[in-house]
Amino acid sequence: MTGKTIGIVMGSDSDLTTMKEAISVLKEFGVSFDVNVISAHRSPERAHAYAVEAEKQYDVIIAGAGGAAHLAGVIASLTPIPVIGVPMLTSGLGGLDSLLSMVQMPSGIPVPTMGIGRSGAVNAAILAIQIVSVSDPKLRQKLTVYKKKAGR
Repeated sequence: MTGKTIGIVMGSDSDLTTMKEAISVLKEFGVSFDVNVISAHRSPERAHAYAVEAEKQYDVIIAGAGGAAHLAGVIASLTPIPVIGVPMLTSGLGGLDSLLSMVQMPSGIPVPTMGIGRSGAVNAAILAIQIVSVSDPKLRQKLTVYKKKAGR
């Protein structure tokens, strides 16, 4: 491991139920991470501070958000490290609003976006681990075993 951690951030504490899926995968791999609830709308100053300091602490950020889902894009616009989006399931549009918000980032602000909800959170964790494993052969080996075991 590089000594850095994976950041998990979500727009609301109600997103934790979904993001626990990512947490579970990261724990299974023994990857260090931390979790923050930061709203791009309700606490924009905190979101800004998190993003501009992210490079010092993280290799990758997983950002879960619903509705307008600005959190991933805001963070991605302010840091050079990868930010993976996880669209939350929403009551109004079933998460389609979240998904479309995340994948419509302007040129130069990429946010690789996973599927809506729990499977998206799992895949975000796996993608984050794949990114980190580029410089960590032991972690890469764990991924190889994980994927074989899961029939992938």
